[in-house]
Amino acid sequence: MEEQTNNIVAETQENIGIITLNRPDVSNAISLEMLNDIAYQVQTWEYDEQIRAIIIKGHDSVFAAGIDIQELNYEVAQQSFALKTWQDEFTKIANCAKPIIAAVSGYALGIGCDLVLSADIILAAESAQFGYPETSIGMIPAFGGCSRLIHTIGKAKTMEAILTGKAISAQEAEACGLISRIVPLQDLESEAVRVANRIASLPFQTIVQAKETIKQTENMSLRNGMELESKSCRLSLNTVEFKEKLSSLSQKM
Repeated sequence: MEEQTNNIVAETQENIGIITLNRPDVSNAISLEMLNDIAYQVQTWEYDEQIRAIIIKGHDSVFAAGIDIQELNYEVAQQSFALKTWQDEFTKIANCAKPIIAAVSGYALGIGCDLVLSADIILAAESAQFGYPETSIGMIPAFGGCSRLIHTIGKAKTMEAILTGKAISAQEAEACGLISRIVPLQDLESEAVRVANRIASLPFQTIVQAKETIKQTENMSLRNGMELESKSCRLSLNTVEFKEKLSSLSQKM
């Protein structure tokens, strides 16, 4: 099943949903309408019991080359740049309970990189380039670049990336933990689908609980994180899924 807007193509393959950014004429530059379409589709699948994981991808040559400059120029000139509205759309994506996989090839710049950082697992082709060129036009990242990036790659790397606008190669991104791993371009989509299918095959409540626990512990002390992990584990021990899996394993032994 496939649905298409002016900005994205959304399709389902069994238990996974795939969003393809689809503004090739402007290198997938992200407009507010496009961001709204992405967030709407993510939320739609979040409440769809059949969908267990979501993939967001661009094209072979570009993931998303940044914000739509024409729209930004117009809104700033009209003093109507609704920054909070954009941020709210990102919050909807980042807060999705189901795992999101970003499959990145080519440029993921500015707001495009923010979209990547909203995902839980990031697979990248060797051609992938991540960066924040905003300072070159006199603005700073506004959708998680400063805050999410520093939690991902640390202060020094974040400072260099944002203050200089220097792009981060796929190899450097893998070395500093920005991405999960590098995948050959010809295998990128199929590998993203394989990972999504693997997640979709596992006990659903456990996956949702694990994602939420990891997200919460990211900004906690080790002690508080361990306490939350223990509470989450106890909850998982009481799920029907766990009891059925445990009983099945016991019968095989």
